[in-house]
Order: sequence, then C-alpha cells, then structure tokens
Amino acid sequence: MKIKRRHKEHAEVSTESLNDIMFFLLLFFLIISTLANPSVLKLTLPGSSSSQTMNKQQITIESDANHQFVINKQPVAFTELEDLLKVEIARIKALGMDPTVVLKLDNTLSIQDLADVMQIGYGLGVKMVLATKSTDK
Repeated sequence: MKIKRRHKEHAEVSTESLNDIMFFLLLFFLIISTLANPSVLKLTLPGSSSSQTMNKQQITIESDANHQFVINKQPVAFTELEDLLKVEIARIKALGMDPTVVLKLDNTLSIQDLADVMQIGYGLGVKMVLATKSTDK
C-alpha cells in the first residue's frame, strides 16, 4: 500500500527584507557620493615624460616664489590678474580661436596659490593647463 503525502515542503529563501537592505545601501552610497567631491577644479596636467606641443592660441601665466605674476611677458599684480586675463581671452576669441591658459608656477608656491589662479580661470570659463618640467635626461 502506497501512502501519499498531500503537502510537499519546498525550500524557500525569504527575500522580504532584501528590498529594505538594498534601499538603505543605495541611499547610503548616494549621500556619500555627493559629499565626496563638493567643489573640484578640473585640472589638466600634461605628461612630463615626453614633451607636447600645442597648436592652440595660448596665454602664459608665470609666477615666481615672491608672487610676482607675468601674463605673456607683461608684469601684473595679482589683483589685476583677472582683468588682464579677460582682455587677453577676448582678444583671442575675436580671432576665432579657443584660448588655453598655460600656468608656469614656481614649485615653492603652495597649493592655495595654484587654486587661487585656477579659480580665476574657472570663473572665466577658460581651459587651464599646468606646465611641468620634463623628467627625461
């Protein structure tokens, strides 16, 4: 005589709490990712292992250890840097070219000095490149 069971038990994994866990993880990573980079300046650093030439019209900003700024071989005070940079950018745009600002800063200057100059360029909407010395010998 054969006895049949009416109810078969199946193995189940309860996934009811997984939705809550995934929601909290998603919320956590969204909050953390917005706090990670609140205000970042985009900085394009040229590779220093080989020299690169630029075909675009460029504006050169140089600074020594004493905070003496020079734009295209013309000495300028830091307070007048933004105004003269606006004039140079307008002159290059009038020629129908995209201006690129090349920064040649002394290596003894602080990161804050670099950030101050980069903030001026960021406010004017111009592409800025930090020049480096070649390490090839």
